[in-house]
Amino acid sequence: MHKLAVAVTDGVPIFELSIPCEVFGYERPKLASPWYDFRLCAAPGTRTAAGFAPEARHGLDGLAEADTVVIPACANVLDDQPADLVEAVRAAHESGARLVSLCTGAFVLAAAGLLDGRPATTHWMHAGQLADRFPKVRVDASVLYIDDGDILTSAGTAAGLDLCLHVVRTDHGAAVAGALARRLVMPAHRPGGQAQYIGAGTPVQEADELGPLLDWARRHLHEPLTIAALARRANVTPRTLIRRFHAATGTTPMAWLRGIRIDHARELLETTSLPVDQIADRTGLGSPANLRHHFTRTVGVPPTAYRRTFSSTA
Repeated sequence: MHKLAVAVTDGVPIFELSIPCEVFGYERPKLASPWYDFRLCAAPGTRTAAGFAPEARHGLDGLAEADTVVIPACANVLDDQPADLVEAVRAAHESGARLVSLCTGAFVLAAAGLLDGRPATTHWMHAGQLADRFPKVRVDASVLYIDDGDILTSAGTAAGLDLCLHVVRTDHGAAVAGALARRLVMPAHRPGGQAQYIGAGTPVQEADELGPLLDWARRHLHEPLTIAALARRANVTPRTLIRRFHAATGTTPMAWLRGIRIDHARELLETTSLPVDQIADRTGLGSPANLRHHFTRTVGVPPTAYRRTFSSTA
């Protein structure tokens, strides 16, 4: 049987720990047999963030005996990762194990030096920290998970389910993964990436004389706004506007405007039943084709798919 071990350390978030337990920890003879030789590996006295004490029959040194090792989210991304965990994960990799991190578990892999020069993802809230602390890692915060062969990483929280289903799909085929997804009452594969769960508007980093202009632009998204029109409204030259805009928002006027329009489109998709052509008109994105192009490029899924997932009127 394929040996699959889950690394459990003090303070591990219970949800991320429960994901591999649910996906891999139950015998499923009607789906595939054999399934997985599942085991929890933890040091004596380990407790989760919720205070539960896992019944682990193996210590962390047992990770080196596994074919696949799952590293759930770490207790705190600001702390140094436990040395015994880092060494155990490194030993497992040297023994040929496939490593799978969920959410901020990528910080453990990075601390072990196993992500150097490789693509990886983590929760979008912590992607910047991962990139800053481990500059050799090619961090991609736009995706739900990354399969880089022997090392796989997932985005935040529920994206761990997406990655674990992907592992099942790799090991047992699409039909088995699809059947398991139905049992879990979730899609076998979610389209798009993390971008659909992040607010789209670029935040203004400092209050300055552009504040009134930005507020005015938000109220006039349906109009054909150009740099020249915005500059006239602010009573400055286009060049001055571009310079001030970059200082205030970190981006260009048109990029900021496009982000705000996409953000407004998301709001309308979530809260109204307006057809796509009317949403395109109200947001100033013009045609439905233009809306679909920019929305999909920014959010990662088409407007109709986004509405199916997030609409409060559905």
